Amino acid sequence: MAIVVFVLVALLVLAVLVTGNWYLWRRLFRDTTRGPGAVRRAGAVVIVTGWALTVGAFATSRSDVPFWLKQLLAWPGYLWLALSLYLLLAVLAGELVRPVLRGILQRRDRTPEATAAPADVPAEPETVPPDRGAGAARDTGPDAGPGGGGASLAPQAPAAGPSRRLFVSRVVGGAAAAAAVATVGHGTYGVLRGPGVKRVTVPLAKLPRAAHGYRIAVVSDIHLGPVLGRGFAQKVVDTINSTQPDLIAVVGDLVDGSVKDLGPAAAPLAQLRARHGSFFVTGNHEYFSGAEQWVEEVRRLGLTPLENARRELPHFDLAGVNDVAGEDEGQGPDYARALGDRDRGRASVLLAHQPVQIHEAVEYGVDLQLSGHTHGGQLWPANLLAGAANPTLAGLDRYGDTQLYVSRGAGAWGPPTRVGAPSDITVIELASREA
Repeated sequence: MAIVVFVLVALLVLAVLVTGNWYLWRRLFRDTTRGPGAVRRAGAVVIVTGWALTVGAFATSRSDVPFWLKQLLAWPGYLWLALSLYLLLAVLAGELVRPVLRGILQRRDRTPEATAAPADVPAEPETVPPDRGAGAARDTGPDAGPGGGGASLAPQAPAAGPSRRLFVSRVVGGAAAAAAVATVGHGTYGVLRGPGVKRVTVPLAKLPRAAHGYRIAVVSDIHLGPVLGRGFAQKVVDTINSTQPDLIAVVGDLVDGSVKDLGPAAAPLAQLRARHGSFFVTGNHEYFSGAEQWVEEVRRLGLTPLENARRELPHFDLAGVNDVAGEDEGQGPDYARALGDRDRGRASVLLAHQPVQIHEAVEYGVDLQLSGHTHGGQLWPANLLAGAANPTLAGLDRYGDTQLYVSRGAGAWGPPTRVGAPSDITVIELASREA
């Protein structure tokens, strides 16, 4: 039964993809040309090649093919995925504009000032009167009138030009393509220039006065991989260090690939500096990339992995649990081990990659959970799906006596593009109510 459901879902997804791409080709290439030709064929080649690269990028991302091949496929493949999404949205929006533009052109053509016939109606042939006076040239060709006098009565061809329908299709299609390219270009530039810094003050009832103003730099979802490499990691590290935090929390999805391929890209993490150190918990993508190897690698780089563990810092407890994706490998979150025997009179901060882990945090009396995972949706309107799948999409929220902060993340997964969900590194400033 499960296989039947999978096949049906796969066929439905394939049907939607084929229909959507045929619609794109029709609106952007078929409807904007006069007939079959090189432009229509080129459009089909572009769409098919784009999706072939996208499938190749995802298919090789977790394989053992050479890393250079992953990089070669990743850039065009992932960017095509984002571009096709916004091309489709822009063309759909153009359906609302199309009848309005046609109506404007029709009204313009009906005005008394209009001197030309509407583009959809063939122009009246222009004839030359048979007698224009003594100076008129005589047509001596075979079609000349009786006696050879007078000009030819053959109509003159009107100047060639697009029909109204073709003109509207070109305007709407061109505007849709420009809007999609601009959206993806701006969103990609926003990721590649590096995350900005967001500052949030969080009051904790149990925090002593001495810890008032304590700064935790929270970074999640860096997603080092075939697209975001060492240069991007260096930007993230430099941005974190510039905030001069007391503690750094890396809350999962650091990488998309093996230590062998991405070890050099992660090397700048050794430069992280904070008074009380840097801590790391796994995200779901670590379990796709070899979690045990990455835990050892970040430890070698100077970070402290919290694998269902706790550290008692001078003014509060810092705990971390594994991501729920680790359950398939027998390495899932263990809240009892990380939080079960602690002194609940002390303030506590929990690092847990996914916001859905908040419910267990509430049960164990955690004061603040720091998470990532959602990317804030990354590509609008995917935020609607991400919001439905997570208790909090981004920002600070409260669940009983436990507060949850969700970072939008520093990097991006798949397309190196963000639309409506800018990347961030958040500096959480803890506030004592005794201050």
